[in-house]
Amino acid sequence: MSLDSAPPALDGLTLSDAAVPELQFSQRVQIKSILGRPDKGAGLAGQKVRIGGWVKTGREADKGAFAFLEVNDGSCPGNLQVLVKAHVYKLSDVVSTGSCVHLEGLLKSPPEGSKQSIELDVERVIDVGTVDAAKYPLPKTKLTLEFLRDVVHLRPRTNTISAVARIRNALAYATHTFFQKHGFLYVHTPIITTSDCEGAGEMFQVTTLINDAEKFKLGGGGIPKKADGKIDYTDDFFARQAFLTVSGQLQVETYACALSSVYTFGPTFRAENSHTSRHLSEFWMVEPEIAFADIQDDMNCAEAYVKFLCQWLLDNCYDDMEFMTRYDKTALQRLEMVAKSTFHRITYTEAVAILEEAAKVRKFENKVEWGIDLASEHERYLTEERFKSPVIVYNYPKAIKAFYMKVNDDNKTVAAMDVLVPKVGELIGGSQREENHEVLKERILEMGLPIEPYQWYLDLRSYGTVKHSGFGLGFERMILFATGLDNIRDVIPFPRYPGRADL
Repeated sequence: MSLDSAPPALDGLTLSDAAVPELQFSQRVQIKSILGRPDKGAGLAGQKVRIGGWVKTGREADKGAFAFLEVNDGSCPGNLQVLVKAHVYKLSDVVSTGSCVHLEGLLKSPPEGSKQSIELDVERVIDVGTVDAAKYPLPKTKLTLEFLRDVVHLRPRTNTISAVARIRNALAYATHTFFQKHGFLYVHTPIITTSDCEGAGEMFQVTTLINDAEKFKLGGGGIPKKADGKIDYTDDFFARQAFLTVSGQLQVETYACALSSVYTFGPTFRAENSHTSRHLSEFWMVEPEIAFADIQDDMNCAEAYVKFLCQWLLDNCYDDMEFMTRYDKTALQRLEMVAKSTFHRITYTEAVAILEEAAKVRKFENKVEWGIDLASEHERYLTEERFKSPVIVYNYPKAIKAFYMKVNDDNKTVAAMDVLVPKVGELIGGSQREENHEVLKERILEMGLPIEPYQWYLDLRSYGTVKHSGFGLGFERMILFATGLDNIRDVIPFPRYPGRADL
């Protein structure tokens, strides 16, 4: 909408004069600013406002004399009841679920006995985006989350996905608030990388050679290869193999070794052919890195961060969290428990001993013995049954952990830690990083990795090496934990997984 076509000021009253705060860059007030008041808007009766949103439900009444609409603009889970009279606008154009309406009117107290605290009596319909009700994919009937994954472009209009979006937004805001408050600098790490942080090899490759090969086909050419038959990347876009990042950790360490306390927060990618409810091919990670910090400092930071996130949702997103109790009755209770709990800390060896004892009276699907990577069922047993609170497990066997983790004096374990929480199991993985050049180089070789791609990483240990630690929090797992939903595909706006990359 151009400035010339913007709606005029309300008759006798500009929005800036109204008790309800207007949006600076939109010709409307937020429904949240009406319904989010302690009196749920009752005290605003008599105020003239302009709102915009989408019709959740609509019905004509009194033989077509007027219609009641439930309108939501995404600012809160609640809908504003709207009354439109037939002489104001054609009712059939505004009652369909999914219609977009831009309305101006007077806030009024509803009739006695109504469940509503306030309603809008429409005086002018500024604009309508109509919907063909027969074709609209989101009818008023209850829709499964599985169905909504097939209409990913429309699912934000549903109550559940919009609530998840607001919770996700709140957690992102809280993340930046926490780290900025504690003196961390936000660093943007690259999406395209030539380093494999985990050494797992499950990476998406970035190349233009395939495109070039198509061009060369007519001339009998193809993807260039070396004498030994391996692909020659000299003519590739970056003149070497490049991938989508699996973690920003290694890169953000370079800034920690200069700016002390830093963090990165962005998308990461794994080419795992996993079809589980806990895996995505594209997901977001929060990765702080702290100079002059050991594993104890790392655990302290991780615990404080998770507690902060939980309390933030309780303080700033309570209505949405209350809505999510429809899926998980314990969602709010779980947040309150974590926000107030002291996280139990046990070594990996102690955790295995607890699990071995438990295995005598219960059955685990995965064998319990020293040296295994704890399975989700083990993590959930520790948090949900044994301790009934979050647990931090530390000092893992070095054979199952990454090359960059500091080797302990026993030469069998590394200073690694995982934060385990009820509902999802592992939420955070972290470690003290190996700061000794020779030990780190030896670990790289032990893992069967080439030295050359990690030479820059070794340089950090050659020039002013510093003790430092960090961790990674899987952002979608945090949302799963908070909302109580069961499938990670429902807590990210555009889920990517094997066979699916819609939009």
